[in-house]
Amino acid sequence: MTEKILQTLGELCDYSLSKGYEISLYYHEEDSYLMRFANSAISLNTNEHLIRLEITAYEGNKRTSYAMITDLAKLEDMKKGIDIAVEMVKHAMPLTYQPTVPTYERTFIDVSDFDPDLATISNEEKLAFFNRVISGLETEEIKLSGIFSCGANTVAAASTRSEHALLVKTSDAQVSIVLAHSRLKWEVQSEQSAQQKSDLNATAQRAELVALLNHYTHDAPQQLPLGRYNIVFGAAAIADMLNFTRYIAFNGGLMKRGYSFLTEERLGQKVFSDQFSLSDDPERRETYPFRCDLFGIERHPFKLVENGVFKAFTWYQDDADEFGQQPTGHTVPHLSLCMAGGSHSVNSLEELLKQPRETDILYIPFLHYMNIVNPSKGILTGSSRFGALLLKQDGSVVVPYNIRLTQSLLDLFGDRLAWVSRESVPYNTSLSYGARNPTSIIVPRFMQVNGLEISHSNSSY
Repeated sequence: MTEKILQTLGELCDYSLSKGYEISLYYHEEDSYLMRFANSAISLNTNEHLIRLEITAYEGNKRTSYAMITDLAKLEDMKKGIDIAVEMVKHAMPLTYQPTVPTYERTFIDVSDFDPDLATISNEEKLAFFNRVISGLETEEIKLSGIFSCGANTVAAASTRSEHALLVKTSDAQVSIVLAHSRLKWEVQSEQSAQQKSDLNATAQRAELVALLNHYTHDAPQQLPLGRYNIVFGAAAIADMLNFTRYIAFNGGLMKRGYSFLTEERLGQKVFSDQFSLSDDPERRETYPFRCDLFGIERHPFKLVENGVFKAFTWYQDDADEFGQQPTGHTVPHLSLCMAGGSHSVNSLEELLKQPRETDILYIPFLHYMNIVNPSKGILTGSSRFGALLLKQDGSVVVPYNIRLTQSLLDLFGDRLAWVSRESVPYNTSLSYGARNPTSIIVPRFMQVNGLEISHSNSSY
């Protein structure tokens, strides 16, 4: 199949050259499988195979794109798509800068992160995995819901500027399991990310749910008073907060447009806690990496923050063209963000619950309904949900109703950061809308941030 894809892109480039066109091609193919559970039963079991082709035409400093759903056997339809894109560019408004056309110095093929056993795992195996996790945990009132999503993702690119091309193929899975009480309306959740089949771990997922259920079924819930709390965030919450840094922190183009809380003047300065280091690391297979970007730049570990010091912005090719910067190899469907682990030894929820506490600690594994409040100050807002716990100083545990946090990333990863767990895990941040783009972020399993203020506290679930 790899040869067929590259052959087809080559034929389309040859066709364009014969017509005197200047184009680039972006090919995306996905095999997606989804099993969904609701009310302790399978509510949906589906799959789809899609091929998308995005054609970009260039004429001087003018550029347009035309996208189509297609098939490798429909070469003539794809040629018609090229003709449409080229006709469109004639009527496009000129850009204020000269856009770069991708040029590949060599053919780059990377299928090292594709595991066919994971991509095509059977329905029977998915169901068996769920049953291993939740066996004996459901009741008449506690019902199962969740998803098991898996598949294969192929991205390829070519242009009339080069006889070479690139192709990257990965496999991925995302498992989300929720147990919800139909009468009391609480929910607990456990999630897992996998790049190869051996990554799947039903035992770990079950242990997390058992620990949460033990408290949600036996401990009385309460509304938390407003005020400041020492908060331990779980991997999901950490990853979702870091996900926003792609937009309002390290993106050079958005910085130039005024949407970042970081500025060029802060490069080389200590902006965050010395316990905070973040990189874009395409060597981590768990992130479904691109080791070469869509303009042919080979990618290597790229430091964004090192021991609190802000090291670099990322520059997509188009932003670099517009603002006269050097591209950094970040024109990829997603980054491979990795936050370094720390020195605190706590590798599971059970270990966290058993640790002695000098003060009350609020544990928030997930943040939901997150959004940006003020990009120039790095302020986000989000609500706790799915398994928050208040770990009392005396060793007892209280189940809190949902609370809302509105905080700056400068505080969350700044001097208020008390400790970071030693062990890191991948957390899957893939979206189920649009073209398949498997994404995960490597984060510490836990981190504690002290003195964070709760802006709202619910009086019920």
